[in-house]
Amino acid sequence: MTEDATFEDGAEAPLRLKADDAEGLSVISSLTQDAVFPVTEMAWRPGARRFALLLNRFRWEDRVAAERRGRPYERVQAVLAFDDVARVSSQGVDRNDKDTVFSLLSVSFEPGEDGTGRVVLTLSGDGAISLDVECLDVTLKDVTRPYVAPSRKAPAHE
Repeated sequence: MTEDATFEDGAEAPLRLKADDAEGLSVISSLTQDAVFPVTEMAWRPGARRFALLLNRFRWEDRVAAERRGRPYERVQAVLAFDDVARVSSQGVDRNDKDTVFSLLSVSFEPGEDGTGRVVLTLSGDGAISLDVECLDVTLKDVTRPYVAPSRKAPAHE
């Protein structure tokens, strides 16, 4: 049996979001929660003052539609980029273990003086990445078409 398209179906498009304050960052954090990425998909470009991750993002914005239609949940590859980064540090991240896959739990901002601050990416397994930024300049951009989530399940937390 087929199902007719709805008006809402026409609005689906890849995410392209920008955050320049803590409120916008909280939206990006909620959309990237439970994204997974291998250690090899992190890039720090000091000359460009940019830190970026290529994530396999769970499509939280599509969860209700998937459940309503009885279709599988989806993931999509997305680039999460931070500009105006002065310094990057990490805890519990071994860049030499190329088989490591991280799960992103949250992205938060700790404000400093005059718009500076620290972005903290909290990872599963007690890992964290800290970015000292001159200002908050974050983008999230989907770069592939959605694909069926390999687990076919939505991430769940206690």
